[in-house]
Amino acid sequence: MTTSRISGFYNLTLDQRRLKLAEVSHLTPVELIPFTEGLQAETAMHMVENMVGIYSLPLGIGLNFMVNGRDVLVPMVIEEPSVVAGASFMAKLARAGGGFITSSTQPEMIGQLQVLDIKNVQEAAKKVLERKSELIDYVNSADSSLVKRGGGARDIEVRVIESSIIGSFLVVHLIYDVRDAMGANAVNTACERLAPKIEAMTGGRVHLRILSNLTDRRLSLSRCVIPVNELAFDHFSGEKVRDGIIEAYAFAESDSYRAATHNKGIMNGVDSVVIATGNDWRAIEAGAHAYAARSGRYTSLSTWEKDGDGNLVGTLEMPMAVGIVGGATKVHPGAQSAVKLMNVSTASELAEVIVSVGLAQNMAALRALATEGIQRGHMSLHARQVAIAVGASGELIEQVASQMVMEQVVRIERAQEILRNLEG
Repeated sequence: MTTSRISGFYNLTLDQRRLKLAEVSHLTPVELIPFTEGLQAETAMHMVENMVGIYSLPLGIGLNFMVNGRDVLVPMVIEEPSVVAGASFMAKLARAGGGFITSSTQPEMIGQLQVLDIKNVQEAAKKVLERKSELIDYVNSADSSLVKRGGGARDIEVRVIESSIIGSFLVVHLIYDVRDAMGANAVNTACERLAPKIEAMTGGRVHLRILSNLTDRRLSLSRCVIPVNELAFDHFSGEKVRDGIIEAYAFAESDSYRAATHNKGIMNGVDSVVIATGNDWRAIEAGAHAYAARSGRYTSLSTWEKDGDGNLVGTLEMPMAVGIVGGATKVHPGAQSAVKLMNVSTASELAEVIVSVGLAQNMAALRALATEGIQRGHMSLHARQVAIAVGASGELIEQVASQMVMEQVVRIERAQEILRNLEG
């Protein structure tokens, strides 16, 4: 049985970590090889044009995650220090309250058709809606693998853009269930198929026909309850930490400048798992920030409050258009191993793990900001990077880093000076 609780994982050597990961997960050492060998040039040649090399990023494992009562080891690809550690520690606190409880809506994407050169936009919109069933049946009559798996067109909606720089026009939304795919190709193909029908019905000209990355019909939600006593550390009481997190959230909820950085912290966790699984992190970013501004004002994606027992309660709901079939997920061997490691069988399950990681990372950032300040943890990890950059190795890395943190001076010049003195 997979367990995400691995005591002392941080202190193991690289080889020991890999062996331990194979030991506690359902994957064999062979199935973990893509994590060590990465993407091969021959495969990469078929993924992008003009390929000349392969750019690598660190892959860490998020520990302690329990999602809907199931332990999950979470692969996270990110270059920023403290993200994996912060999310893992917050997941440990969340376990005391039952872990993360999640849910998802249906995996429905939106395809948009822009219809121009219409004499009467309102009348054209009415015609499309009157023949909605015919249009849905027509889209689903295509020999589509998604339709065979239970997906396909679900609905047709219309929007009238009354005024723009080119005047009024019609927007037709195709609501399309993509099952376990991210769905971009399927939706775009369905829009192409639908375009001639829409032109015939409206007498207009279909211009753009493409999916929307604001996937507000494909949402995932994660919620956690942190017992207030679990929040206490050093000289900070649990109540003080809880109230500090809620006060920090209130800032993000009320102020767009703060919300941008607050949500960036969420995306630190979200993007790292999206990248690890070969999904489109740019699409996820676009959808998340558009969703955060859906009220007309950019605000926090998450909410933090206290319940009747005084516990801290966090909730994160956001669009999550990810897939476990097709695209890079099925081409990149590391992405395949990442999906296997999490033992998810549907795209919704993957989405719910990702949102839970985003919520955990959000809590880690808020806890740091509300108590000891964000720089303490960042400075320590940044100091290690600077120490490595100036040539420190082995035990000297920690010695150089510790000296810089103690002096609160993390600079290349100071690291070089400390290293020279230690090497004597």
